[in-house]
This record gives sequence, structure tokens and C-alpha cells, in this order.
Amino acid sequence: LTSQDLRTIVALVRAQRPDALIVVAGESMGGSSAIAAFGSDAPPDADRVVLLAPGVWGWSSQSAFNRAGLWAAARLMGARQVEPPSFAVRDIRASDNTLELIRNGRDPLSILSTRFDSLYGLVDLMETATLRLGHIEKPTLLLYGSHDQIITKRPMRRALEQAGERPNLTTGYYADGWHILNRDLQAETVFADVEAWLRDPARPLPSGAPAVLPTLQADPKTR
Repeated sequence: LTSQDLRTIVALVRAQRPDALIVVAGESMGGSSAIAAFGSDAPPDADRVVLLAPGVWGWSSQSAFNRAGLWAAARLMGARQVEPPSFAVRDIRASDNTLELIRNGRDPLSILSTRFDSLYGLVDLMETATLRLGHIEKPTLLLYGSHDQIITKRPMRRALEQAGERPNLTTGYYADGWHILNRDLQAETVFADVEAWLRDPARPLPSGAPAVLPTLQADPKTR
């Protein structure tokens, strides 16, 4: 989904429902796409943005080994498709909801193999999201889980520090949250917070979830 795609979709919805509250929600890479679009010079004509563990693991957060390896792979064998290494499948969990992970893995629409040039483009997108988060002008809700093993704490901290103080940005940190927040075992808590924020962005989240950046800054592992 490109920024222009998102602008077009929102414009079509706005034309059909001119008085509706239009909210764009993006999870993981979808969050990256939403940030890239809403942080651009021509943001979509939506009213609010919800970001669930947005992908912000861009070049500035990658190791030198990752940067060099992906650069070379994208240019020398960009069309080659690769699957996640076995250790990633075995040791990195996206959620504490095991049944949901099994369902996703068996979904015939799931893309399990990815081209090297697509991976390069994904990191490009996540770097753009890191740089543009602070440029979003619409009221924005960003939620993040303590156990996220996909977008880890250091990249998230970097992105939020890059964004700086934003009065339009509300964030929530879930001590029991993972990456797929809307499928975790505590998903109902996330849903309730999103609903409350949509009704009144100025009120605190009902879960009492603390702000993300101060929580990460207090964690010595993110330094």
C-alpha cells in the first residue's frame, strides 16, 4: 500500500461519507505505511490515525552487518525469495496467542517467502516512518507492547525521540503486550483503549497504560 493508494482510498470514503469520522489504523508494516503517508507533505484527508506497534526498524536502527548484507543481497540477487530462518520461526514470537499464530501460519494468503529487494524496500519504508512520525499533524494514537520481539524497544525509542514532544500524539505501553496487539490475549484491553480514544482523544486511556517513550527511557536495556 503506497501513500498515494492510501490518499485515494481515504478520498473515496470521504466522497461517500463526507460527515463521517475517518480513522486510518495501521499495524506493523501497515503502521509504517500510515506514518509515511500522514507525515508527508500531502497527507490523506482522514481525521485520526491509530498505530499498533508500527514498523520503525529502519536503516538507522540496523546493524552495519544487516545494512551491508541487505544492500548486497538486494542488488546481486534481488528477485530471489527467502523464508525466515528457522531460529526466527522457533525463537521469535509475534504474540502470546498461540492459536492465532497457528492460524496465521496456515492461512493460504500468508506470504511466507519474500524477495530480497522487497526486504530492502521494507527497511526503506521503516526508515521513512522513523523520520516522519513527528510530522503527523492529525491526532494520533500509538500503542506498543513490552514483549514485542519484532519491533524491539531500541528502534521504537529512537523513533519517538526523533518525533519529539507532540501534543497530538497519545501513546500507550502495555506490560503484557506483544507485537500483534489486536490478537494478543489482552487484545480486549487494546480495543477498549482505542474505542475510548476515538470517542475523546483528550482523555487518558482507560487501561492506565503509561506513555511509551518515558517507559522506554527508564529501561536500561534500551540505552
